Amino acid sequence: MLCSSARRAQETVELVAPPGRIETDNRLYGASADELLRRARQVADDVEAVMLVGHNPAIRELAIELIAGAGEEVVGKFPTGALATLTFTGPWHTLGPRGTELISFLKPRDLD
Repeated sequence: MLCSSARRAQETVELVAPPGRIETDNRLYGASADELLRRARQVADDVEAVMLVGHNPAIRELAIELIAGAGEEVVGKFPTGALATLTFTGPWHTLGPRGTELISFLKPRDLD
């Protein structure tokens, strides 16, 4: 997991309590969508999955950019706490626009 150093992002990670390594990255706080993409491309190729905990509007813009097809129409608003699950094939350094498939999009209001 790559997580912003912001307090709210850290609290989110604590609530989710994901397995695996958690890396707090100061560069994610205030990062643009392009900066988030650059950081994701630096993930080691032997890492199978990454969760990115960041901030709007950049996290929404990145999701829209990465989703093949009509990302903005699929995602729409990206409220605080939303989770977009994307998949793609290839090494992380090849991650790019319209190169992923949206598997699911969960908003906090969807939870009971």
